[in-house]
This record gives sequence, structure tokens and C-alpha cells, in this order.
Amino acid sequence: MQYDLIVIGSGPGGYVAAIRASQLGLKTAVVEKESLGGVCLNWGCIPTKALLKSAQVFEYLKHAADYGIVVNDAKHDFGAVIKRSRDVADGMSKGIQFLFKKNKIDVINGNGKLKAGKKVEVTAADGAVSTYEAKHVLLATGARSRELPNLKQDGKKVIGYREAMVLPHQPKSMVIVGSGAIGCEFAYFYNSMGTKVTIVEFMPNIVPIEDEDISKQLGRSFKKSGIEVMTESTVESVDTSGSGCKVKVKTKKGEEIIECDIVLSAVGISPNIEGIGLEEVGVITDKGKVMVNDYYQTNIPGVYAIGDIVKGPALAHVASAEGICCVEKIAGLDVHPINYGNIPGCTYCSPEIASVGMTEKAAKEAGYDVKVGKFPFSASGKAKASGASDGFVKVIFDAKYGEWLGAHFIGANVTEMIAEVVVARNLETTGHEIIKSIHPHPTMSEAVMEAVADAYGEVIHM
Repeated sequence: MQYDLIVIGSGPGGYVAAIRASQLGLKTAVVEKESLGGVCLNWGCIPTKALLKSAQVFEYLKHAADYGIVVNDAKHDFGAVIKRSRDVADGMSKGIQFLFKKNKIDVINGNGKLKAGKKVEVTAADGAVSTYEAKHVLLATGARSRELPNLKQDGKKVIGYREAMVLPHQPKSMVIVGSGAIGCEFAYFYNSMGTKVTIVEFMPNIVPIEDEDISKQLGRSFKKSGIEVMTESTVESVDTSGSGCKVKVKTKKGEEIIECDIVLSAVGISPNIEGIGLEEVGVITDKGKVMVNDYYQTNIPGVYAIGDIVKGPALAHVASAEGICCVEKIAGLDVHPINYGNIPGCTYCSPEIASVGMTEKAAKEAGYDVKVGKFPFSASGKAKASGASDGFVKVIFDAKYGEWLGAHFIGANVTEMIAEVVVARNLETTGHEIIKSIHPHPTMSEAVMEAVADAYGEVIHM
């Protein structure tokens, strides 16, 4: 069958690209080997947020007395928590099925492989092979949990994020290697459920890509909640020969053995570029990524790539934006390249983290004379009333021209607040325009205005 566009992969890049292509009148098909929605919807963004919500509810129950509520002997059912997470993911996957039917997108089940002449070969679960043709082929195959040579995953004692979401029994103790978003979110979840959690991080601070003030604040919050944090440390080996795991950790002080039930490897992801026909067709790759131009065209005419398999932040919303940009260019619309300097990043542990733009250190290293403003949630009426006064909002401006260089939030629900900064930076809004924009009271978002006011010496409530 001849299509205008075939998309290989139905994650947040692939399915969004397919729907937008259909809206633009392109006859579209999607090839998917597992469940619609890809890793994000089935094994990443969505089910983890369901787990984290259960952990948050349990935390509320444990601290109900702080709100004047009496709850005796609150308990959790680990199996039911896992089941709820899976049910949420399954429901969302069915939602993608509905959207595909609504937009008349064909779903082809099986492993997709690029062939010469813009053809796609699909091998079904029963081994049957079919070939399809298209004017354009979009690769959106995503990524998987990265494995280190000395930290091989066996799926039982040394696991990745997929297994961490569906463990049959709650472990009494867990070592998490890596403190990026995945590591910190699972650290919060399992610690809240009652598992003894130790984080091992190679860098000097956890969440190392964040502003240093944010990293240090999360470290303090985690330690206060009972999570052990080991920075500037590396896992040398894991002995799984016994009933549990013996983790050899190299620290600044020497080697240490940590015993635990489970080791979670959260050291990043590896792009899924193997076995999809890149070498056979001649698509150029570099350091495990497909090389593309500003509109996601590879070196082969009519073949495109987006998401985790190309350079840029490996984030669901980035893949979606790339997919839309790509197919709008294919359809002949007047589109502009994505501004990768204005991509928000979020970590959904507690407290949450949200950031966009430059860190203070990066701005200074880039030669900017900066104005920095900071407003703690301990000075926010809404945060105090909510019992969520940990954290702060930090903003960074160029002192010379007033450009909003970056913003870094840590606290309750800050992932819902960062979009204000993304839009403001996109519109080249000045700090004074933010100060003069009336924010509702009492809200957590007032902290943004107050932090900006602090940068310009006009803060009121601090």
C-alpha cells in the first residue's frame, strides 16, 4: 500500500507526528511493535506519575496530623499501587487508538525496518513479513535503559526503569545508580513506600544538569526524608550470587560494600537505532544518534528522524514538537526551527524540579553580567497554607539588556508553573513586564513575580 507518510514508532514523537500529518491531509500509517504510545505512555512519563501520585497520597496520610486530620495506621497495598499505574497506562494507550481511528491513521503491528526506495519492511509477531511504500518515512524509535559494562541488567536483581514499575514485591532496600530524573523519581517513590533507598551519583551533586542551588536543595530534602545520598561515587561491581545484592561503591574515602535487595540502574538511555535498516540504506549516524538538519531530514531524501534517536534533550515534549515541525515542513507549511535554548525540563519527585534556560554558572561562563533573584516558598502564603514550604524560585537575567536567561524552580507543583517562563522568554518579555503583570493571590505562581522583583531590588514579601 502506498502512503504519504509512514512513521516507525508510536511514542510521543511518532503518534503526535502521525496525527498532525493526517490533519494536514497526508495518508499516514504508524508501525509499532508493542503498545501504542511507546515507552513514555506505557513505561515512562505516564505510569511513573501514577506511582508518584500514590506515594504522595500515602505521604499525606502519614502526615495527616499536620493538617488536623486523624488517620490511624495508614497502610499501602504495593500490588494495588502497581496495578493502578498499569491501568492508567493502559487507558492512555487506548486513547491513542481512539485518536488514530478519529484521524484515519493505519496501525501496522510489528518490527519496522527501513528499506531502499522509501520502503518499510514490517515483521509481525508470527514472523510474517510485509512491505509498504511511502513518499516520506519518519523514524521515531525512541530509546531504552542504558547498560554500563560493570552494571549488567538481569531484570530481577539489577533492573532498569521498566522492571522498577512492575516489581512483584516491594524491596526492603534498593540502591539507585544515577540521580537524573528517572533515578530521583524512583528514589522518592520507593522511599515513600518504606524501602530503604541509597542513591549513588558520580557527579558532585544529584540532578547534576540542574542549577547548583537546586541540586543542593534536593539533596537536603532527600536526606531529610531518609534517602541516603552518595555523591562523587561510582558502582564498581554488583555481586548477585546471594539472596540479595552486594554493591561495591568507590567513594572519596575508599571502597564500601552496600547490601540491598535490588539495584536500579538509572544511568541514562540508549537510542534504538539498531536493526531498523540505517546501515543498509546509508543513513548517517554519529555517536549513536541519527544526523538530521533543522527540519529532521536525514542525508537520505524522504527519510526523517526525531526524538531520542537525534541530538537534543531526550524528552517527550521535545519529540512531539520535533514531530510536528517535521511533518509541517513536509506538508509545505512555513515553519521555523525549534529553539532548543527554551526547552523546559521537569523532575517529578518531591519536591518537584522545573527549569528552563541557562543555569547561573552557565550564564556567567557565557560572559553575561547577571541579575539573580530568588524567592523561597517559606515566604509564600499559599505554600505555607498547603504545608509545602520547601524550595524556591530562582531567576536569572542579563543585567545589560534584560534578557531572561534562565529560571529554576524546586517545590510543590512547580512543574505546573514553568510554562509561564517558557512563554515569557519566547515573547522576549522583560523582568519589569513580569513584575507589572498581576499574579493571583494566594498562589504558588506569585513566587515567580517575587523572584523577578528580587532580581531588580523590588521584592515585597522578603
